[in-house]
Amino acid sequence: MRKLGIIAALLGMACGGFAAEPNSGGVVLVEINGTKITLGEFEQKHPTALFPARTSFFQAEQKVIDGFVNEYLLEQQAKKENVTVDQLLERHVSAAIAPDPSEETLKVYYEGVDTKEPYEAVRGQIVDSLHQRRLAKAKAAYLESLRKDAKVILRVGPPRVEVSLKDTEVRGPRDAHVMLVEYADYECPYCQQMQPTLDRIEAEFKGQIAFAYKDVPLPMHPHAPKAAEATHCAGEQGKYWEYHDLLVKNKQLEIPELKEAAKTLQLDSKAFDQCLDSGKELGILKEHTAEASTLGVTGTPSFLINGRFFDGAMSYEQLRAILVDELSASPATASVASGKAVAAP
Repeated sequence: MRKLGIIAALLGMACGGFAAEPNSGGVVLVEINGTKITLGEFEQKHPTALFPARTSFFQAEQKVIDGFVNEYLLEQQAKKENVTVDQLLERHVSAAIAPDPSEETLKVYYEGVDTKEPYEAVRGQIVDSLHQRRLAKAKAAYLESLRKDAKVILRVGPPRVEVSLKDTEVRGPRDAHVMLVEYADYECPYCQQMQPTLDRIEAEFKGQIAFAYKDVPLPMHPHAPKAAEATHCAGEQGKYWEYHDLLVKNKQLEIPELKEAAKTLQLDSKAFDQCLDSGKELGILKEHTAEASTLGVTGTPSFLINGRFFDGAMSYEQLRAILVDELSASPATASVASGKAVAAP
C-alpha cells in the first residue's frame, strides 16, 4: 500500500493547508505592510473562519481518495488473477448482472418515463439506462467485497472545530467521549424525520454520548423562533428537555399551543407566558444562529460530532458508523467546548 500512503500523505498536507499540522500556529499566513500575521494570531480573532473551507475540501478530498482506493484494489486483484482490470470487471461484474428485462417489463417502465416519444423511439435508451444502473450496482457490490477483504486506513483526518456550550442544554454526561451537537429547527420536516434515528441512537449509546441542541430557526418557518424561545423558557424552570421532546412529538407550534404545552408539563404558567411574550430568550437564538453561520451551516438538521461537521439528515446506519468510529478513537480527538478552532488530527 506504499502508493496509497504517498498520495494520502500529499493530500494530507493539502487538507486545510498548513493547519493540518499540529504545531502550525506559528506559520505565517499573510504579510501586511511588513507585519507578518501567523495562523495562530488569525485564529485567535477568527477561530472558525477557515472551518467551512476546510470541511468542503476534506469532503472533496475523501471522494478523490475513495476513487483511488477502488482503482488500487482493482489493480491488485487483477494482478492476483493474472488478468487486466477490464477483464476482471467483465468476469466479476458484467457476467453477474441479470439479462435485459422482458419486453413487457420495458413497456411498464416506459409508462413511468416522462416523454412524448413513442415506445419504439426510446426503447433502446431505456434498455441502455437499465443496463448501466445494473452495471453500476454490480460494480459497487464487487468493490465492497474487495474492501471487506482489505485493510484500508484513511490517514487524512477530518477538520474539527470546538464550539461553546454556553446557554446550550446538554443531555447526558458533559464529559462523554462523544458530543453530538444538533443545529435544528422545530418546524423543519427533515429534522422531524431525523428524530426517530436520534432517539434510537440515544437509547443504544446511553451514557457514552452527550447530546446538545442549538436553535437555527430558518426564515421560511415562521413558527420556529417562538418554539425555540419556548424551550428556553421551559429551561428556566428546569424542564428544557421535557419541553423539547414534547414539541418534537406533537409538532404544535402556535403560541397558544406552546403555552398549553407548558401547562401540560405543570410549569408556572404565568412565568412561562411572561418569558415567551417578552422575547427574553431571543439572545440565545441569535447566538446559536450566528455560530451556525460561521460553521457553514446552510440548512437543518446539521451536526457537529466531536467537532466533525455533517449536514443533512442521516440514516441510522450512517450515524451509527460515525459514532462507533468516534468512540473507538483516542480521547484526544474529542472536541467539545471552549470556542476555538482545532486542526485535524
